[in-house]
Amino acid sequence: MNSRERVIATLNYDHPDRLPRDIWALPYVREKRSDEYNILISQYPGDFLGVSPDYPPGIYFPSSFQEIGTYQDEWGSVWQVAEAGIIGEVKKPALDNWSKLSQYNPPWDLIKKRRWDNVNRICEQSNLFTICGATVRIFERMQFLRGTENLFTDIAFGTAEFRQLLTILQEFYLEDLYGWCKSNVDAIYMMDDWGTNQQLLINPRTWREIFKPIYQQFCNVIHSAGKYVFFHSDGNIQSIYGDLIEVGVNAINSQLFTMDIEALGLDYKGKVTFWGEIDRQHILPFGTPQEVRQAVHRVRKALHSEKGGVIAQCEWGKFDPIENIQMVYKTWLEE
Repeated sequence: MNSRERVIATLNYDHPDRLPRDIWALPYVREKRSDEYNILISQYPGDFLGVSPDYPPGIYFPSSFQEIGTYQDEWGSVWQVAEAGIIGEVKKPALDNWSKLSQYNPPWDLIKKRRWDNVNRICEQSNLFTICGATVRIFERMQFLRGTENLFTDIAFGTAEFRQLLTILQEFYLEDLYGWCKSNVDAIYMMDDWGTNQQLLINPRTWREIFKPIYQQFCNVIHSAGKYVFFHSDGNIQSIYGDLIEVGVNAINSQLFTMDIEALGLDYKGKVTFWGEIDRQHILPFGTPQEVRQAVHRVRKALHSEKGGVIAQCEWGKFDPIENIQMVYKTWLEE
């Protein structure tokens, strides 16, 4: 099997020849530890290719290395980076006051300037599984535009301005999805960090009322184009795992070690592909290679099937020892 065939077989529970590999390295690792990064990908080549019209092939997240300081994003929010190579946080949201909403327009030029010829050429020249590198992130974008505290108040009160902004972003991301669905990528990638270490950030009933129909619409558009849906969320999202599967998500990347991994396997193995991961809060940065190996075995025992349904993925953080990342992929190859 080539990489594209391997990933598709995994998603369809159709007996891949081995687990597909997906390696996420933070910008700091790619920029400042490039020698180690190159060693790893030469030992364990990935089966995925993140495709963006504006960035080099292979970059999932179109956010380049940032030095310490402040910068303004394309949406008008000002970010502060306190640690080089680590994605910062918004310090001045573009819509910190609702009085600015009437004059606000999302950055439509980001969509208009997309070079679909470049996207399609990259896809045609590769036998890797290609995945859209531009992320749909409606909840997180609202946080970046309003500020987290403001947004939670907006959700609680359900103001007209909140609904208006939600509609604006829904229309923006739909337009972006329509373009990607006409391209040659194999899958579309969406993300929203919905969880704390213990539970969902908002009441699951509120999530189902407000956000689930939007994800359903997005998934319908993507599936109508014959493409797969990949979704990432940090935190404990166990309460909405079944909802994400119900709306049509094919592969979920989540922080498994904040949840009951064995319960996830009992409830959802065979219904979705678990797109990683291995504990990046404790085990990857601070554990020994043997502890990493045990963590991989735990995930395998709970979630893996000989038919497929698991992607060998982990995120390589700024100071994670390369030996621990190597052990992740070495262990997944064990019989």
